[in-house]
Amino acid sequence: MKKIFLILGLFGSWIGFAQQEPQYTQYMYNTISVNPGYAGTRGATSMMGLYRRQWVGLEGAPKTAQFSIHSPISYQGHGLGLSVINDEIGPSRDTYVNASFSYKLQLDYDTWLNLGVMAGGSFLDVNYDKLNIHDPGDPQLTGRLSKFSPNIGAGAYLHSSNWYVGLSVPALLETNFYDDIQQSVAKEKMHFYLIGGYVFDLNPMLKFKPAALVKAVSGAPLGVDVSANFLFTDNFTLGAAYRWDAAVSFLAGFSITEGLHLGYAYDYDTTRLGNYNSGTHEIFVRFEFISSSRNRMVSPRFF
Repeated sequence: MKKIFLILGLFGSWIGFAQQEPQYTQYMYNTISVNPGYAGTRGATSMMGLYRRQWVGLEGAPKTAQFSIHSPISYQGHGLGLSVINDEIGPSRDTYVNASFSYKLQLDYDTWLNLGVMAGGSFLDVNYDKLNIHDPGDPQLTGRLSKFSPNIGAGAYLHSSNWYVGLSVPALLETNFYDDIQQSVAKEKMHFYLIGGYVFDLNPMLKFKPAALVKAVSGAPLGVDVSANFLFTDNFTLGAAYRWDAAVSFLAGFSITEGLHLGYAYDYDTTRLGNYNSGTHEIFVRFEFISSSRNRMVSPRFF
């Protein structure tokens, strides 16, 4: 039964011509993966590694690993970044590599607008031999599909010391993957991301940050994530999140040093698929090279 659900989900997305990009619960710390305008906005060189294991216990379920680095490259705050994402589901592996550049405009004393572009591509590899085939001799379900597709993206990131709003399209070019042997088509469509958050200073020891992400793609339901995080003594983060008609989540984070931060999230699936898995785990590590002469980071921001 577990295998049936996964295969239907995998090939249903291909037949329906809608291929979703990787999703994250801790999106508020991982903006560089979807918005090139975020590059350099931390005010310091920032490196981040993230691993997500989705639907634990379900064979062939999604696994995502990501590494990113970005930094300001001028005194004006223009930024440069690199993101590498490896996303696996069933017999398919998709690897995204993108470089980002952002141009910073100061709108007033405490408000900036970063306009960003990104360029790179994705490597799609589908190994049909990993499938459990009822008829192993079926020539339609053997071999593999490999394809590289270049792409470009754009984004805008408006922010101050205690709030932010971003709008982006990481991949502007729609790509068709056609295998004339398998007679199948997978189509990667544009994804639109709207993200935002605000930090409220409740008292000198406690800060509250609600955040939201809306993802839209043709042929798929609108994706809406909302979260609420509390920051205690500028060191410990605790919160919860809700993904519309999909999952509820628990989030926690801890600042080991001024530049080193760990984060963890657990998702509980609220759909019928939740009966066949034990949840989703996501962990990230972020390290920043903080320079007192150039650092503009303000700890209450924590985004």
